[in-house]
This record gives sequence, structure tokens and C-alpha cells, in this order.
Amino acid sequence: MEPIIETERLILHEFTLADAQLLVDLNSNPEVVKYLHELPTTLEVAQQVLESVILPQYKLYNHGRWAVHLKSNHEFIGWCGLKYVKERNEVDLGYRFFQQHWGRGYATETAKASIGYGFNTLNMQHIMAMAHVDNIGSQKVILKCGMAFRKEDFVDNCPVKVYDLHKSNS
Repeated sequence: MEPIIETERLILHEFTLADAQLLVDLNSNPEVVKYLHELPTTLEVAQQVLESVILPQYKLYNHGRWAVHLKSNHEFIGWCGLKYVKERNEVDLGYRFFQQHWGRGYATETAKASIGYGFNTLNMQHIMAMAHVDNIGSQKVILKCGMAFRKEDFVDNCPVKVYDLHKSNS
């Protein structure tokens, strides 16, 4: 698969339908989905999410949630990327990594690279991000990317903090 983004340590590329099991494995750790209030992912659910949510974003918007692999050994460690949220008419930065890869700066590295891709390659003017109010780790990543707190909100019945960044401020 052709890389979309390469950082010093990581490669980001588009998911394929063959990657469904990777999403199942990622979401099988309760700590990984603790603040997302998602049910455990089955192979069928992961395939459906790939077909109806993730893959169409690549064709429609030239961006989406990208698989993240280590350059050193090509291990899948999670995902990061941009997602157009039609209901909000906004582009959302998101990321999710296997717990054993937390605390190594991968989320920040890929989030900054995704923002750069959005602003510099796709000429986006605004990118936002949300994190559960109790997810301090995710909030720290968002702030390290230069985003500013906008407001508290409820999304899918979950309390979240909403952040954003405008191209002119990056």
C-alpha cells in the first residue's frame, strides 16, 4: 500500500477491506475504547465500518482515518487521520493506538502530520478534534498539536471537550 504520510518513525496509509481484523484487534482492549462508549467490534462490524465509513472518505474527500505502521518493522499500531463529519460540517482529527504503544509520542507525531496534510496538501482552513472530558491523555495530544479549546459539548451522549485549529493559526 502506498504511503499517504511518512513521519520519522511511522507510515500512514489507507485501510483496505482486508484490514478488518486489525480494527477488531485494536478495539478488543477495553482501555483503548474506554472513553468511546463503543461495543466490542466483531469482524462483521469492522468490515461494515470500513465499507460504509472509512473507505468512502478516501474517495469523497481525499482523506480519512489511516492505518499507522512502524517504519522499523511494519507493525500495525493503530490509526490516525482526518474525517469529514457531515452533521457538523467539520473535519475531525482522530487517533487510536494499541495500549502498548501509548506514551511514545506516536499519537502526537501522527496527529501533527495529519494536520499538516490537511492544511498544506488539501488546503483545509479549519480542523477540529474532540476528546472525552475524562480522557486527559487525548486532550494533551490535541493541545500539543496547537489546537485551542473551543467548548464542552455532548456527542453520542458523551461529554466531550471540543478543540480546533485554523490554518492561519498553525
